[in-house]
Amino acid sequence: EVQLVESGGGTVQAGGSLRLSCAASGFTIDDYAIGWFRQAPGKEREGVSCISVSDRSTYYAHSVKGRFTISSDNAKNTVYLQMNSLKPEDTAVYYCAARNDRCSWLPMMYTYWGQGTQSIVSS
Repeated sequence: EVQLVESGGGTVQAGGSLRLSCAASGFTIDDYAIGWFRQAPGKEREGVSCISVSDRSTYYAHSVKGRFTISSDNAKNTVYLQMNSLKPEDTAVYYCAARNDRCSWLPMMYTYWGQGTQSIVSS
């Protein structure tokens, strides 16, 4: 059974950091693109970052570039999102998703999704 399980969310003050994890099972991430998306209340789901695990290419939304870092640990079949200098506008449920192709900013292009992890940034 294919599963993606996110963890690491929580509540932090503005300027703080969180590290999200996305643990995959039922498939190996080596040939996949793993994207991180977020959805705030009343807003559409938006792409935050993506890694093409095979060549380690990484992509970031303009709003998080320079503050967030995506990485993968193939041995653990896990992708991470290090979030630094957090702002209240980063508050959202964060999801990871996988597709057996290149990175895409479109949620509909992803086949597998995790259940999400809540991150709250207080001012």
